[in-house]
Amino acid sequence: MAINYEQLMVMKSLGQKFSYDDREVMLYAYGIGMGADPIDEEELAFVNEAAATPRPLKVVPTFASVAAWGAEPGDVGEMNLTRAMVLDGERDITFHKPLPTAAHITADSSVLAVYDKGKDKGAVIHLQTVVKSRDGEQLATVMASWFARGDGGFGGPSDGQPAAHQVPSRAPDRVVDISTRPDQGLVYRLCGDRNPLHSDPEYARRAGFRRPILHGLCTYGITCRGVLQTYADYDPSAFKRHAARFSSAVYPGETVTLEMWKDGRVISFEAKVKARGVTVIKNGMTVLG
Repeated sequence: MAINYEQLMVMKSLGQKFSYDDREVMLYAYGIGMGADPIDEEELAFVNEAAATPRPLKVVPTFASVAAWGAEPGDVGEMNLTRAMVLDGERDITFHKPLPTAAHITADSSVLAVYDKGKDKGAVIHLQTVVKSRDGEQLATVMASWFARGDGGFGGPSDGQPAAHQVPSRAPDRVVDISTRPDQGLVYRLCGDRNPLHSDPEYARRAGFRRPILHGLCTYGITCRGVLQTYADYDPSAFKRHAARFSSAVYPGETVTLEMWKDGRVISFEAKVKARGVTVIKNGMTVLG
């Protein structure tokens, strides 16, 4: 069944209720690879609440991408999308204030725009989720896009997509290599995304991949981790915005090379897997306070 453009554009879900505690906060940090060195005091602050020296547990800013996991205006089936062909296209999170280590929250989700790239080129769906405390204070606004590879040609608009952030043409100011674990997809899926594309070899092959791929949102979290350690002195409150486009898959076990450019409060970045010669994150931008 083809996408119904008019029906999709009015889809929304308001006042969805969620809760999380320090277990989910630490699992997310571990899922994006923090704590791999168990004596790294800076990263332990995100994965260990029981330090001998009293200190508050820190929350990785991009935990906002999973804090209200499932808060969407409708699922893939309701949108008439071909489930096995849907990939994350991008994330752009504005942080209104640092997330607490435990909270009862609400989420308002809606479809912002739908673009038809053509019958053999797929469709792009832009979504927004506003995460709030139970008293109505905004914590984060999560902008997302889905690339529905098998659902183009429904007759919707093709023009008007937002322009991508352009990284500088000069050599990177900083470069950081971040290793992923062979089992990282199996760990990260416990943060909410149980798509078998990231855990089932046969399902991944049917979707066109030689084996399960790492979640795009895990790679997104890895880029946040890289900026956090390089330009933010491991201070989550420094993040005001973190945006990126997913351009190619990472296979668990690969090393992600993050290239960064600093211009005032703006950190531009791209991520590559040099072993395969591919860019996996493009048009990345962090705004620091």
